[in-house]
Amino acid sequence: MIRGRFILVPALFLAVLVALSGSLAVAASAQILQDGHPRDDASNGGLPPSHPFQPSALRAESLRGQILPRNYTTLATELPARILQIRVPEGGQFKAGDVLIRLDCSLQQAQLQKARAARSAAEKIAAVNARLAEMKSMGNLEVATSVAEAAKARAEESLWDATVSKCLLVAPFSGRVAEQKAREHQYLQAGQPILDILDDSRLEVEFIAPSRWLAWIKPGLGFVLRGDETGHDHAAKVIRIGARVDSVSQSIKITGEFVGDTEGLLAGMSGRVILDVPAGAIPPPANPAVPLTP
Repeated sequence: MIRGRFILVPALFLAVLVALSGSLAVAASAQILQDGHPRDDASNGGLPPSHPFQPSALRAESLRGQILPRNYTTLATELPARILQIRVPEGGQFKAGDVLIRLDCSLQQAQLQKARAARSAAEKIAAVNARLAEMKSMGNLEVATSVAEAAKARAEESLWDATVSKCLLVAPFSGRVAEQKAREHQYLQAGQPILDILDDSRLEVEFIAPSRWLAWIKPGLGFVLRGDETGHDHAAKVIRIGARVDSVSQSIKITGEFVGDTEGLLAGMSGRVILDVPAGAIPPPANPAVPLTP
């Protein structure tokens, strides 16, 4: 009798646990069917139960924007050469056409002088042969050959002239040096980057929006970027809409430009994008038991 009593008590305890777990599962399922999404304030961003569920990256309340320059590039050497001088340091400003980098091109300059001398000699020989041909003292073949040699010498000079011109790296636009990737007196291979430059006078802001917003978001629409670093609101407007929708997240890239003064803003800053979503822009799901995906 004692052994049977000890066996009966665990059996009753297990039965109670099974009943309780079943009741909890039924209650959770009913809650999901009622709201259309789990009641999780952390994952749902505090949205009311009647609001369709959206991933946090695509909610109108949590759109994130990043400031980018419209013009930016990396200056790299086209020649294997040593850096003689970097005229603008990191963070320094420059204007379009300014020489930013000088390379040691003494060998290339010597080849250019040699090509110029060869071109001068070939042109003189061609001129003398042309005079001799007029006096019937030179055949046409010799004259044509000397003319071709002069043209070849001019092409060789042009080649080395173009090579020497690449010893000076000129700024393609006005802006600032973002990063210095090489140092003075460093020997570089062809194609090795030296400076990252950007135009900080024309800043843009990019953010990712749900693709269903394409029905109402258009170029010219105004919005505000609340900067994390500045703590201020910066007015902007949409100027470009991405050409392709991401099929996985069903999102699209939106690009805007700032309206007014951009003093204090730097490329790489970020913030919260605030814009007015028209009423009914995000329709409720047809089946409330199925969460709405972005």
